[in-house]
Amino acid sequence: MTDASTALSSTQSPEAGFGDYVALLKPRVMSLVVFTAFVGLAVAPGSIHPMVAFASILFIALGAGAAGALNMWWDADIDAVMRRTRNRPVPAGRVAPDEALAVGLALAGIAVVMLGLAANLFAAGLLAFTIFFYVVVYTMWLKRWTPQNIVIGGAAGAFPPMIGWACVTGGMSVESWLMFALIFMWTPPHFWSLALFMKSDYENAGVPMLTVTHGRAATRRHILVYSLLLAPVAVAAGFSAIGGPIYITVAVAMNLWLLRGALLIARRTEAMAELDRYRIEKRFFGFSLIYLFAHFGALLADRAVAGMGVW
Repeated sequence: MTDASTALSSTQSPEAGFGDYVALLKPRVMSLVVFTAFVGLAVAPGSIHPMVAFASILFIALGAGAAGALNMWWDADIDAVMRRTRNRPVPAGRVAPDEALAVGLALAGIAVVMLGLAANLFAAGLLAFTIFFYVVVYTMWLKRWTPQNIVIGGAAGAFPPMIGWACVTGGMSVESWLMFALIFMWTPPHFWSLALFMKSDYENAGVPMLTVTHGRAATRRHILVYSLLLAPVAVAAGFSAIGGPIYITVAVAMNLWLLRGALLIARRTEAMAELDRYRIEKRFFGFSLIYLFAHFGALLADRAVAGMGVW
């Protein structure tokens, strides 16, 4: 196996099962999209019928799945090289690339049209733009062109709470942009910590991740810088209309822990990381997942408490 194309062509072609089509939609990514979109919808001012809310989240989830399928279709060659992704349905040969493309396009069309009918055209347009941004701007262009791929491309994962908000309000606001900014600033340190312990995966696949183009020492410094930028953005949301005591408490605690972890990573050498098998980096990556869910969960909690008239 010498390159991505060889890797893809050498895969077997077993018959696809139901689980392969579920995997094609990237359910782990979808769960994050669904949760943040739901929080955006739940904390938005105004009211929405429960059935409309359910339908809106369902179609946002379908849109996320469509983007995942289209990403797997386009990235099948590099996915076949990387250890983390080589068992995905398309590079493993269980789902044909053309089939993944058809599924992605069909779901994208259904999701956008139905969200427009269920909620409003603005939310549908924002969903369409999000799918376009993830598939075309990030997957087809940025990912293979620049080490800033995950920085700029992170916008795709930051739009879901804005879409949820738009389902209720029909527009945007400072609060929805704050939720966007939280995810946007969180994305680089989250993925760069993964890149640190994935070692040569991105290099073998020809993906210009920061660890490949600038080295692991520079990546560690970037994680610290972006964590320093993320912390005030995260805390700031607590002082907006969607924040409250629960969120502020969670944000302060989580960001102090985040900065501690980023500082530990910045001080490490590659020899230190090799010695303990990237223990600190793996912990930081795992914590970063909890970090984001905790912040959005706290927004939801403040909304629920406020709804009971406690504050």
